[in-house]
Amino acid sequence: MRCDVVAVGTELLLGQIVDTNSSWIGEHLAGYGIDSLLQVKVGDNLGRVEAVLRSTLANADAVIVCGGLGPTHDDLTREAVAAVMGVELRHDDTVAAVITQMFASRNRYMAANNLRQAMVPVGATVIAQTRGTAPGLICPVRVDGVDKVMYAVPGVPHEMKEMVERAVLPDLRQRSGDTSAIVSRTLRTWGESESGLNERLDALIARLDETGNPTLAFLASGWEGLKVRLTAKAPTREDAELLLDQWDGEVRAVVGEHVFGVDDETMESVTLQMLRSRGLTLGLAESVTGGLVAGRLTAVPGASDVVRGAVVSYASEVKFDLLGVPEGPVVSEAAAAAMATGVRRVLGADVGLALTGVAGPTEQDGMPVGTLCIGIDDGHTVATHTVRVPGQREQMRQMSVITALDYLRRHLAAAE
Repeated sequence: MRCDVVAVGTELLLGQIVDTNSSWIGEHLAGYGIDSLLQVKVGDNLGRVEAVLRSTLANADAVIVCGGLGPTHDDLTREAVAAVMGVELRHDDTVAAVITQMFASRNRYMAANNLRQAMVPVGATVIAQTRGTAPGLICPVRVDGVDKVMYAVPGVPHEMKEMVERAVLPDLRQRSGDTSAIVSRTLRTWGESESGLNERLDALIARLDETGNPTLAFLASGWEGLKVRLTAKAPTREDAELLLDQWDGEVRAVVGEHVFGVDDETMESVTLQMLRSRGLTLGLAESVTGGLVAGRLTAVPGASDVVRGAVVSYASEVKFDLLGVPEGPVVSEAAAAAMATGVRRVLGADVGLALTGVAGPTEQDGMPVGTLCIGIDDGHTVATHTVRVPGQREQMRQMSVITALDYLRRHLAAAE
């Protein structure tokens, strides 16, 4: 079955909002084993939205149209969908009552135009809204004698995701007639480029191409790591999981310690759990990252039992006076080691992790832009590492966070 995606909104074309909805939908369609070969953006114009829907349905079995369901004059998706279906819009009393009650429960004034969201194409099924006011729609349509379907969902990301997962994907699955289980597992990696990882896995990918099940895909995610997603199809979920276990092991046998987590695990959550399981606390000394490491770690619930605190030693004098860094270049492995030892002492932590480097725009201490020096003091050994981190200033700083945490992760694993 093929389901393509249409994103509606002039703001998407103007670059005022980045269309992350289509990529999310595409990823989840793939996870359900549903082909998605086209994603289109179209502005808030009734004729153009209708034309795009018709052209998309000419080649696909289904289309998910995202956005344009709100209460304002430029929310035209309902009208366009009704035109493609060849039906009228009718007021739905049940939807209107839900919208009215939602405003009343929040003690808010409801403008009359909110009831535009209660207009439903004849023959469509309403997807109840649980997080906002605009309901979704399941709209069957016959194109050249073939039964197809349009799904209209809100453009607000958290509303869209909940609705797609709750109603759209199960309905697509039922219409496809496929009752088998499709299960995905994502291995999260760091320390290897996408091309390098692909090259390492070439032989394994060739074997997977021969079998056709499971499939493997690379998903780049910036400074959160490179994802390797395995998707298996089997008669039952248990059978699919067994298939994933087999190929998960084969991927790890090739990629090794580059794999740091699975599915929703992050480098922060994994590193925190490693420290927690060993009964260790962590103190941070940050220069180049200016507190970003502490921010990412403490965003994880429960981090307080591991993270003692952080010293943002951005000025050289703070490194010298507070952390005991010797006079000299502050972007060096020697400085990183001293920072790690100093912050471990100052914060009373079991482990000290330090970062110092050059984010740019110019070099420092003779070190080029992108230099990152990492130091670790675990009370037994002091370890240091220097890497060149790519990208402009902000990218370099963000990638330094996961690079340093990965170095700490590997250090802890090696110490076992």
